Amino acid sequence: MSKQRGANIISSLDWPVLILYSVLVFMGWLNIYAAVYDEKYTSIFDFGARYGKQLVWIGVSYVIIILIMASNYRIYSVLSYFIYGGIIVLLALVLVAGKESHGAKSWFELGMFKIQPSEFAKFATALALSRFMSAFEFDMKKIKNLVIAVGIILLPAGLILLQPDMGSVLVYFSMIFVFYRQGLSGIFLWLVVMGIGIFVTTLQYELIVIIAALVIVAGIWYLALGKNLINSLIGVGSIIVLSGIFWVVNHFLLHDKFQLHILVVAASAVLVPAVLVYSYIKKDWIASFVMIGLIGCFAVVFSVDFVFHNIMTAHQQTLINVFLGLENDPQGTEYNVVQSKIAIGSGGFSGKGYLQGTQTKFNFVPEQATDFIFCTVGEEWGFVGAVVVIGLFMWLILRIIYLAEKQRSPFARIYGYCVASILFFHIAINLGMTIGLVPVIGIPLPFFSYGGSSLWSFTILLFIFVRMDASRDELL
Repeated sequence: MSKQRGANIISSLDWPVLILYSVLVFMGWLNIYAAVYDEKYTSIFDFGARYGKQLVWIGVSYVIIILIMASNYRIYSVLSYFIYGGIIVLLALVLVAGKESHGAKSWFELGMFKIQPSEFAKFATALALSRFMSAFEFDMKKIKNLVIAVGIILLPAGLILLQPDMGSVLVYFSMIFVFYRQGLSGIFLWLVVMGIGIFVTTLQYELIVIIAALVIVAGIWYLALGKNLINSLIGVGSIIVLSGIFWVVNHFLLHDKFQLHILVVAASAVLVPAVLVYSYIKKDWIASFVMIGLIGCFAVVFSVDFVFHNIMTAHQQTLINVFLGLENDPQGTEYNVVQSKIAIGSGGFSGKGYLQGTQTKFNFVPEQATDFIFCTVGEEWGFVGAVVVIGLFMWLILRIIYLAEKQRSPFARIYGYCVASILFFHIAINLGMTIGLVPVIGIPLPFFSYGGSSLWSFTILLFIFVRMDASRDELL
């Protein structure tokens, strides 16, 4: 790299992002030290301890940043599919040759080091998705393009699910926000949210969900058909009869839930084409949309039991039941969250002081240096410290979105939104786990949680975009 080119990159580098990154990484290191602090071994530069190893990984991260900034920004677009393909191969290999940890086969062990391919798959998927969606002929309104884009996300997510690592899988669904930014109708986002809501609610209130859905659909049907009361009553009545049949079959006739699953799929396969034919004859596509949405809704409702008992692991079932209040397990599944909330609450407004956290010092919270690192912030730095940390994260995300909107290249803009979406999901879910707002699914807090793979993957994810932004005036 020539001196002039290097000077141009340095002058164009977005220093607020670099400073925010450095502050967050430094604060994370201090909190890792506090989380594993032992009065007998006080040296913060003990490279045999977690905080010492993290310091080494931080040093490597800055080497990675220098290498990325010294690279040609064009290689990320040119090599995006090759990087994606390489990661897919690694995700497949880890299922065969990986080391199992906490019930998941997701690590390669190389001597003293462990590498988790699923962490690096995030930026690889973001690159491939950005490359595909930035193509000149790409149109979000075309079903073919939408299916391929979703497939780019689902392929690594499916391989990670086989490990299984549900937390990492869910991160990929954050990229739906990128679809929305690129022109996907907001109704699809709403349908995804509604589907998740129906699934979770049905676990506890199946009959109430069905009744509520029928009431809502009755109103939509009435309005969609031009306030034709007779047609609306016929349509809703048909759905009530269909629901009744499913209800009876589910609770009284079928003992094998797999049979019910097949029945729902078969019924949907018959009903959807029938509705489309009706709509084509009557030229009433609004009714078709409502009907297909309704069939999908009930397919979700009546498939919940099968998915919950046959696809989810016993641990995942317990997590959801505890979260919904269907089970109590204070010494088991709930233990981490209970202790985390105690630690955060005990910090009060200004905290107990650095290295003075009793919950932290006596190791009440398992995984406190990794997934539950934020409870160290809450206990020792209090409400003020927690607000500062959250504020820095939000500032970083908003800065990334601001820079993404300034990009001349669609590839760089889409990638920037992928970065913002992934970071936002990680932060929101991790913080939600520590205070009991979401089930514990085991994903790290970016730049804070202990671990080389996590830190390096987030560093690469972020600074590839920073490198693109440094040359945004050249990007065409």
